[in-house]
Amino acid sequence: MKLPPGLTMVRDYQRPWLKSDLAAGAALSAFLIPAGMAYAEAAGLPAVTGLYASVIPLLAYAVFGPSRVLIIGPDSSLAPMIAAAVLPLAGTDPDRAVALAGALALVIGSFLLAGRVFRLGFVTGLLSKPIRVGYLNGIAIVIMISQLPKLLGISGPGGSLVNTAAGTAQAIGQGGVNPLALLFGAGSIAVIVGCRFLPGKLPGVLIAVVAATAVTAALDLTAALPTVGALPSGLPAPALDGVSLADVLALLAPAAGIALIAFADTSVLSKSFASRSGVPVDGNQEMGALGAANVASGLFGGFPISGSTSRTPIAVEAGAKSPLAGATAAVLVVLFMVLAPGLTTFLPSSVLAGVVMVAAASILDVKTLRRLLRMSRTEAALLVTTFLGVAFVGVLEGIVVAIGLSLIAFVLRALDPYRTELGSVGEVPGYHDLSRHPEGQRIPGLVIARFDAPLFFANGAVFTDHIRRLVARAPEPVRWVIVASEAITGLDTTALDDLVALDDELARRGISLVFAEMKGPIKDRLIRFGVSSRFGPDHFFPTVTNAVRSYKREFGLE
Repeated sequence: MKLPPGLTMVRDYQRPWLKSDLAAGAALSAFLIPAGMAYAEAAGLPAVTGLYASVIPLLAYAVFGPSRVLIIGPDSSLAPMIAAAVLPLAGTDPDRAVALAGALALVIGSFLLAGRVFRLGFVTGLLSKPIRVGYLNGIAIVIMISQLPKLLGISGPGGSLVNTAAGTAQAIGQGGVNPLALLFGAGSIAVIVGCRFLPGKLPGVLIAVVAATAVTAALDLTAALPTVGALPSGLPAPALDGVSLADVLALLAPAAGIALIAFADTSVLSKSFASRSGVPVDGNQEMGALGAANVASGLFGGFPISGSTSRTPIAVEAGAKSPLAGATAAVLVVLFMVLAPGLTTFLPSSVLAGVVMVAAASILDVKTLRRLLRMSRTEAALLVTTFLGVAFVGVLEGIVVAIGLSLIAFVLRALDPYRTELGSVGEVPGYHDLSRHPEGQRIPGLVIARFDAPLFFANGAVFTDHIRRLVARAPEPVRWVIVASEAITGLDTTALDDLVALDDELARRGISLVFAEMKGPIKDRLIRFGVSSRFGPDHFFPTVTNAVRSYKREFGLE
């Protein structure tokens, strides 16, 4: 029986790692507490659920996770998606929101575990980099606008980005800003950002949270500005009461989109750190581990989680060598919840809003947009369209937009691939693209066509029309058409019908259709489709040069 990755690491654990892992866990725990609480509030949930979602998944990942240093937990990019899925069903009942968030995590975990069973780790390829950057930029804007009311100490209207921005502007105009809350929030942002420019890698988030809590307690400011409040006493426990089958069905579509995004982010992060250490990570195994962690989070009062782009580097920089670092941090957070839950009574809500806004700002990526504007306007348009969809249509709808755009981009590239005619170019061996080498020469009576895409239902007609155009504009009557087939990596029945129709049409005109460099699997498919009698062995050549030589021999052109 194969052991889970975490247990395998226990077997192979090296004693010199222990000191580094314990130190990294201690450093990490100091960040898990404020970050977890902040992301919970960003998702519209009680702050304590962020601690549950930080602790339980880390322990589950320590057992099932393939990565040695990946830290998982609440994430800024998931928070608005969780809110969009849960809050419309929960209304104003926080207990129901917690139950629905737990159910959402269970459904997401189930999707990911099913993906592990069916080896669906490849699905993250549906989201190209421009679309993912556009999506994350949209998420960043949504998060920052949604946290602005808390930063200002006012009651935000919620809802869409436009409604939130308009309601916030109206409250500002009516003098509703709490100056003290704004002072704490802006001060926390200044401390976090400022620490990034100081030597020594100071923990800005921890400094801001501790300082704000200490000042609020010392000056007894809890009545003057909104605070997080005391955490409930006790440990993580099931909180799924009242969730019905109808609720689960309503969460299926959002869960599918969130599962895709969560795994995409986690997979990229895991592989990035794995490449640094030289220890490979299996994508399907990563999907299963993330699924197990989400199930664990949902069962014990948490909400959906993913790999953390902010906490993983903290663990690595602090010297983490194995999942023991994450498990140590989880244990220390539990001790905080048991021994000092009342400390958060003095933590201003605007400080957590500042933490979230800085985290959201860190995922903004304008550099990629500028780069794409220089390199590919099509991909830049995909980035901008995805951004607008997430920011102004809706976060969950933006996921659908992103996936849809990815599929459309793929189909468009396959529908209209690069295609050309080949010819000889002086003394250069082989046959080359005549559109790039206008000095090249055609061989009398021969058309050599190249088509750089698999043949399927959407581009079969494009392929045959390309051949017809080359034949029509040939300077001399055509006897043979050679298809340079190295780039044709697929063939379906619809494209086959187009190919057969083309062969019949050319045959009536006395033109032979042959193929060079066609891959074995495509030949096998032709046999399976029952056209081997039409395209026999004499129709296939190992290279274009070999095919041209046969043509010249047949017509005495040597």
